[in-house]
Amino acid sequence: MTDRSLNLNLFIYPDGHHEAAWRYPGSQPDRILDLGWFQALAQRAEAAAFDAVFFADGPALAENIQYAPRFRLEPITLLAGIAAATSRIGLIATASTTYYEPYNLARLFASVDHLSHGRVGWNIVTTSSPAAARNFGLEEHPAHAARYARAEEFVDVVTKLWDSWEDDAIIADAASGLYADPAKIHAIEHVGRHFRVRGPLNAPRSPQGRPVYVQAGSSEDGRGFAARHAEAIFTAHQTLGAAQAFYADIKARALGVGRRPEHIKILPGLSPFIGSTQAEARALQEQFNALTQPAYSLQQLRQMLGVDFSGHDLDAPFPRHLIQPENSQAVASRFQVVLDIVDREQPTLRGLLHRLAGARGHFVMAGTPDQVADHIETWFTQGAADGFNVMPPWLPGGFEIFADEVVPILRRRGLFRSAYAGSTLRDHLGLPRPPSLYNQPARQLAS
Repeated sequence: MTDRSLNLNLFIYPDGHHEAAWRYPGSQPDRILDLGWFQALAQRAEAAAFDAVFFADGPALAENIQYAPRFRLEPITLLAGIAAATSRIGLIATASTTYYEPYNLARLFASVDHLSHGRVGWNIVTTSSPAAARNFGLEEHPAHAARYARAEEFVDVVTKLWDSWEDDAIIADAASGLYADPAKIHAIEHVGRHFRVRGPLNAPRSPQGRPVYVQAGSSEDGRGFAARHAEAIFTAHQTLGAAQAFYADIKARALGVGRRPEHIKILPGLSPFIGSTQAEARALQEQFNALTQPAYSLQQLRQMLGVDFSGHDLDAPFPRHLIQPENSQAVASRFQVVLDIVDREQPTLRGLLHRLAGARGHFVMAGTPDQVADHIETWFTQGAADGFNVMPPWLPGGFEIFADEVVPILRRRGLFRSAYAGSTLRDHLGLPRPPSLYNQPARQLAS
């Protein structure tokens, strides 16, 4: 092995990450509401010694449901079901600081972290979809800066709640009849701009101290937030140079706020079409792109850029002049990625839709197992990534090919583990177990 160990997550999108995955003959869209489907995928990833499975989420129904199964099961519930069928793999779910309350969210994640013996991570998002607001009694979606201001305080409250029991608060001394030391269980007494929470949490500290903090924002606010809080960052880049610049920026910001850069794992998305030859892999990708629905693709592009391109000639050059630099309706984390593709490649509108169909702005490649492993090794060794979110174009086959063909190459090159060395998600990621904010010197419990 190298001095660093590659981290790999399986990012489970219901039937796969390509927008037409459900139409591909190798997919199983009839199973995406079946717990056994998700348990089997997680078991397969665990057999390959992946760090974690990861679920995105959003509290609103996608507008383009008529073209693809893009509904969402509540992911924390899903993690509990997967925890029962696995023993080592990490479990990461997305939850919004805009549309949850800190106490409820702290309880949910702490509960699953206990039930899984310390395997949980929280992907912290502020929610980019304006459609969510009216599901929660709001007339309009909060502005980007306002969402991040709430997120800062939200994470502060949740951290205090997860730390509100010191590690040795439970005594469980049957002889004396003393179960817990109340002096080591702390009311957090938080009073802030957004929240008033007394605490403590009504559950002990979890096996890994706190669930791992994960984050996926790439805006200026998102980067600053990540540098202060994140322990793993999911990100999207199309070129090695862009990935290296992001990696260096985040690590420098972390150092600037007194954190150790190696305690933040940067994990770009990778969606590979894999074939025995590159021509075969490209033909597979083209087969998927031929199944796309332009109306669906155009809706996705509108979400990323904040512009409706319906009615434009799909085979004409992309109308670059219609993109405004800071469109308030665009998804901030994808806006610049898409803009860079347009400026670099000069695609037609259809060509851009196909470029984004595979993984919504994450890196898509078509190649042999060795070529996929080469890409991973290059980014890992050249300061662009600590690992990857693997985003199979379709499931289960797209992941099975990766696990069977690419993972053994990574192991032969000394980049990836053959077996787990620890039991918690923090162990897998090489992250320390944080002490409680309320940790105090040991004291004798008064009789």
